[in-house]
Amino acid sequence: MSAIFHPDELAAQALAGQSSSGAGIRPAMPDQHRDFFRLLPYLFVATTDVRGAPMASVLTGPVGFVHSPDPTTLRIDALAAPEDPAASNFYEGSVIGLLGLDLTTRRRNRANGRVKGLDARGLTVAIDQSFGNCAQYIQTRRPTPHSRTGTAAEELARLDPAARSTIAGADTFFVASRSRADIAEASGLDMSHRGGRPGFVGLEGDTLVVPDFRGNRFFNTLGNLLGDPRAALLFIDFASGDLLQLQGKVAIDWSADRAAAVAGAQRLWRFAVERAWRRLSALPFDWAFDAYAPTTLATGVWTGATAATS
Repeated sequence: MSAIFHPDELAAQALAGQSSSGAGIRPAMPDQHRDFFRLLPYLFVATTDVRGAPMASVLTGPVGFVHSPDPTTLRIDALAAPEDPAASNFYEGSVIGLLGLDLTTRRRNRANGRVKGLDARGLTVAIDQSFGNCAQYIQTRRPTPHSRTGTAAEELARLDPAARSTIAGADTFFVASRSRADIAEASGLDMSHRGGRPGFVGLEGDTLVVPDFRGNRFFNTLGNLLGDPRAALLFIDFASGDLLQLQGKVAIDWSADRAAAVAGAQRLWRFAVERAWRRLSALPFDWAFDAYAPTTLATGVWTGATAATS
């Protein structure tokens, strides 16, 4: 068990009153995962900045830009855009978390490891852990490549009305987290998906309030946040291709009382925004919404003072 979950993940499972065997978490990618990554035109990525704080970002390329020459290696034929605030976080030896998510099929696979090579065309990742995730709370969308000219990142002093509108309308976001520095085994970065109905993320000032719905019982994200509360969020405006990238700190509320305000929530976590960037037209796709996941439709949203428009 200790080789699959680090101590904070086990502690989070205990606090939630749940446990997992960790079945499916492997030190190498099975062939079906290797084949899956090759199908993607985008890849969600967690890195760390100079302070060791997580950053959440996305890389894009033609189908096939992510491929696997062997079961412990992923090659990514893309680099972060120069205007990405996470661009300087990609270097040889840096830790990295990867989420492959096909929004047309709800299929997702996660991996973490280290950058073992970096060149003018992209990066090569040595895989430490690889595992699939269930398809819950994933809304299906169909992307069509659309050439866009990204603009320089605009750093926000606080969440402005446009940022609040992005959060209010979101049915999807991504969260990057890391294990604390003194954990050696099963440690690293994690990139994860969160989904719900529009309005499922609330706001209290510049603090996001996120309901935590039933998941795979691994508690990778919340386990990391128990040991190191620093996190990063990535919101996508699927209509415009705009990205909202946030850094901040998380406090987890394990009680069921407050979580009962949102149907389906088992606990809550609060993300206090410390830094924020907006990148206009950064994601080069047009998206056609298809359907909410059945699990999403069984969940609720915030109303009243915690609604994301507050």
